[in-house]
Amino acid sequence: MDTQLKRINKFLSEAGYCSRRAADKLIEEGAVTINGKVPEMGTKVGPDDEVRVKGKLIAEPKSDFVYLAFNKPRGIVCTTDTRREKDNIIDFINYPERIFPIGRLDKYSEGLILLTNDGDIVNKILRARNNHEKEYIVHLNKPIKGDFIQKMGDGVPILDTVTKKCFVEQLGKSTFKIILTQGLNRQIRRMCEYFDYKVAGLKRIRIMNIKLDVEKGKWRPLTPNELNEIQNLVSQSDKTHDN
Repeated sequence: MDTQLKRINKFLSEAGYCSRRAADKLIEEGAVTINGKVPEMGTKVGPDDEVRVKGKLIAEPKSDFVYLAFNKPRGIVCTTDTRREKDNIIDFINYPERIFPIGRLDKYSEGLILLTNDGDIVNKILRARNNHEKEYIVHLNKPIKGDFIQKMGDGVPILDTVTKKCFVEQLGKSTFKIILTQGLNRQIRRMCEYFDYKVAGLKRIRIMNIKLDVEKGKWRPLTPNELNEIQNLVSQSDKTHDN
């Protein structure tokens, strides 16, 4: 058994091109070639194979990955599509190496988002379920009344499902904190709208063990200790089942 061989989707994620899921889609679309031929799903590649995506040669996987914590300003879009979206996160950061965001933070929200060129850790974090906590501060368009906080925490029917129970705490007259382990589309905004509130401001202040501690529009590398803790959290999550 050749230990140097690896599946094409794993190769592309470790090369920092995209996540494994995105790689599978590219393979299905016929955008990937190995030595000039379109591969089947699950095909393995070795160090001497020529891998291209849409004709572009993909470099060998790097040993030194990049992991950044970025304070995203409102108005910046979490996409790598630099041609269609002028206010994209990639051009804004202008990092010298190809990187991509882990998950999303919608255009009108601000705060912490992680970026990397390590496609493998993206998959692990997004699969982490209960250990993938994200903490937000939310400002509403009007004062909080009644049992809104309790109902938000108990679960809200949106997008043909009911949101998972979560921690919610009132911080001020129209401000609250919420900790999610889900990542439904515009989840907090939709939850608030269900109770006839609109989100006036939304800031993410924590992802897992990483806290927001840089100025708006700035980024910093993750520390070795932070990375070790992330790896520990995602490995623990692999051992649990989300029923």
